[in-house]
Amino acid sequence: MDTGTPAGGVFGAHLRALRTGAGLSQEELAQTAGVSVRGLSDMERGRSRGPQRRTVQALAAALRLDPAAARELERLASLGRPRPAGARAARPAAGPVGASDATAPKTQSPRAAVHHTLALPRDLSDFTARGAALDRLLVLVEDLDPACPPVAVICGQPGLGKTSFAVHAAHTLAPHFPDGQFALDLRGMDPRPVSPRDALARLLRSSGIPEDAVPAGTEDRAGLLRSVLRERRVLLLLDNAADEDQVRPLLPGHGPSLTLVTSRHALAGLEAVHRTELALLRREEAVELLTRIIGPERVLREAQAARDLADLCGHLPLAVRIAAQRLASRPGESIAKLATRLAARDDRLDTLRAGSLQVRAAFALSYRQLDEDTRTVFRRAALAPGPDFGPETAALLAGLPPRRAARCLQNLTDAGLLQPHPASDRYRFHDLLRLFATEQAAEEDTPADIALAHARTDTWMLRRATAAAQLFNPDHQAGSPDGRPDGDPDPATAPTGHEQAHAWLEAERAQWLAALHRARAAGRHQQVLDTAEAMHWFSDRVLHWELWAEVFQQGVESARALGSGRDEAVHLNYLSWAHSSCLHDHTTALATARTALDVARAVDDRLQTGWALNYAATALIGLGRTDEAIAHLHRAADCLSGENDTQGRFAELSVLNTLGRHLRRSGRAAAALAVHRRSEALCQEDLPGQPHELLGLYLASARQHIGNDLAALHRWNEAEAPLRHAVARFEAARMPAWSETARLDLGIALRRLDRIEEARETLTAAHAGLSRLNNPRRFEAADHLRALTVSDPAAPHTDTV
Repeated sequence: MDTGTPAGGVFGAHLRALRTGAGLSQEELAQTAGVSVRGLSDMERGRSRGPQRRTVQALAAALRLDPAAARELERLASLGRPRPAGARAARPAAGPVGASDATAPKTQSPRAAVHHTLALPRDLSDFTARGAALDRLLVLVEDLDPACPPVAVICGQPGLGKTSFAVHAAHTLAPHFPDGQFALDLRGMDPRPVSPRDALARLLRSSGIPEDAVPAGTEDRAGLLRSVLRERRVLLLLDNAADEDQVRPLLPGHGPSLTLVTSRHALAGLEAVHRTELALLRREEAVELLTRIIGPERVLREAQAARDLADLCGHLPLAVRIAAQRLASRPGESIAKLATRLAARDDRLDTLRAGSLQVRAAFALSYRQLDEDTRTVFRRAALAPGPDFGPETAALLAGLPPRRAARCLQNLTDAGLLQPHPASDRYRFHDLLRLFATEQAAEEDTPADIALAHARTDTWMLRRATAAAQLFNPDHQAGSPDGRPDGDPDPATAPTGHEQAHAWLEAERAQWLAALHRARAAGRHQQVLDTAEAMHWFSDRVLHWELWAEVFQQGVESARALGSGRDEAVHLNYLSWAHSSCLHDHTTALATARTALDVARAVDDRLQTGWALNYAATALIGLGRTDEAIAHLHRAADCLSGENDTQGRFAELSVLNTLGRHLRRSGRAAAALAVHRRSEALCQEDLPGQPHELLGLYLASARQHIGNDLAALHRWNEAEAPLRHAVARFEAARMPAWSETARLDLGIALRRLDRIEEARETLTAAHAGLSRLNNPRRFEAADHLRALTVSDPAAPHTDTV
């Protein structure tokens, strides 16, 4: 009996009642059943056509339905599924994007072709996800203007399922185009793609034009096709297009038609088209695809292995499908076993093969279409370490001029073989494409080619990294009037100023760190020392980078290789600092500082002796040996007192600030204040001929300590001004590890002054900043924020400054 209620709505209401009755959220049911949250939401709202039998079985299993309830759920689902041609139906079934009576066509055109050679390929019964993209196509159909028949270009990297999506969309939208649906493979990846002339002939014949009425010329054929389609509601699927010139002659000029074009290329030159760029599946969608192919029972038994498998496939639809079909053909094989095989990177592409379906073959089709230079850039870019790389790296590894390499990168982006960063000039591989590119490099490049590419790139990277880091050295003098550093390999593109240098060093840190390791292994020890020494000046800006221990360990090894005791002491001190401040490994830091002290004394270097005592004290504090630490700091201050050169002054300031901090922590706040006032006075004494910037940072540090000394003495009003100075100065220098701790100290002072709203705003910002840095003081900030809420005046204060 027809109740007037859409079948999808009845099923959705019933499913929602079952879910809420079971006490499950949409997220919980979706995860247990192996379907996407969006897909479940669409089912419950009646926006999906009747889901497939396997999906219904997965839902029934997740809801723990008894057999009778499961059969009822399946019966309701079946009411919304499309009926075979000729079956009795009052109206076209609503598709998964919400086609309804209001939008579906009412009549069947008498011109509709009953039989032709360009019928749509089979739709996949296990097609998964892409709901939003289907929705956008439905909107195009609903708003279709015959004066401007819409063209939708579906593009993306190999393996995203562009053809599967286009075929599924064509079947879903077919009821809107009763005059015919035509699918033509343009064979864009073949050595000789289908010519526009031949494609037009096939479309005309399938549209009912007799063979002897098809014109000879391409332009005449295109004109005839436009005339034929002018009054017809037709859907054209032009699959696997090679380029814009192949597609343009095939497009309708007027009429109520829709054209879907798929291509591995962006077809950026195709005018006035709607673009659908498919993305990778979300993890839950990848698991849902796996579930639809192998069945819910296996996925439910090995839920974590299924998620791991989806991740190892990089959420690439083709890879997930191949893995799933491999499992479907081997019902006794566990998901975990296949996931373990895929975890071996060297065999992953070999494993992702099921019959004629191969991930490697899909990638190879696109790779073979590239010109020689672009193939070289693709292969060599896989040599770059880290998650992404810049155009300079690509050019250096390929041995190409920058402009030529940039064009190659654009070609790779257009072909879907690289993913451009949306907000910067950087690129990244999909994991499986990186494996494929690495294979091609091993097959096509000799070891000598790769060694030369690394050497060329490493030399350039270390020269630029050293020059950029030297900008933070207070003794540095700009190499040019516009502030570009000396020694940069390409002064025209070198970063200028701290902000640009910081940005470059951060973006390229994987590159220059790998270059540093290779330089030491190759015996280029002086280059390693020069780079590590320059990085010392930059390292204070980013204390949260754990890589500093690697950098300075390389410096120590190179100093020893060169037999330089002074350099060894210097880099041992830097290494001790990194173990304490970056890795929080105080035992290793203390052992390293003691080694540095022995070496410094052996070469009679007072400056490095003072630093070694200072870093030993820092490690002792971390180990809870406060009295020993303070004794070390007094010895360090005596060793450095009276040093009037730049390095000696900075060393003395560091020691004084550290000494005062630990005096305060040991309950001697007045003595700490005296030490920090001495440090403040030293910062305000000029060093003739030296820049003031680093002195300004030491002054900010001294004033943060002074603020905390005053706070420890309960002189809250006096504490505010020096703490505000510290926050502002560290922020201006882009030193979040310093500015956020100072901000927390300021927030505490404001709270003690009963300036509640200011305190809340400051503490909230400090908590967010410290959380981003994973700084332990974020917990202290959270405690103070909670105390504000409950008006607790005695929240803890962990002084770590």
